[in-house]
Amino acid sequence: MFYCYILYSPKLDKYYIGSTNNIEGRLQRHNSSNRGFTSTGKPWELKYYESFETRSEALEREMQLKKMKNRSFLEELISKKENRGI
Repeated sequence: MFYCYILYSPKLDKYYIGSTNNIEGRLQRHNSSNRGFTSTGKPWELKYYESFETRSEALEREMQLKKMKNRSFLEELISKKENRGI
């Protein structure tokens, strides 16, 4: 199983979009790394994810979300998922 995910940093008030085959491990690496963009926003919180059968599907969705460049769209997506209890 592969995932496309959205993280949120309260410190930076920013979202980060990525994909992985291990959400828990990837979140841990984002929060323990001292390099790259996510190192400045620790601690990151997992706000949203979608599951896919293949890596290419997860990467395609990641690229779709990144192209949106629309914070309100991401927040609406997160809100809909939270309201369904997921």
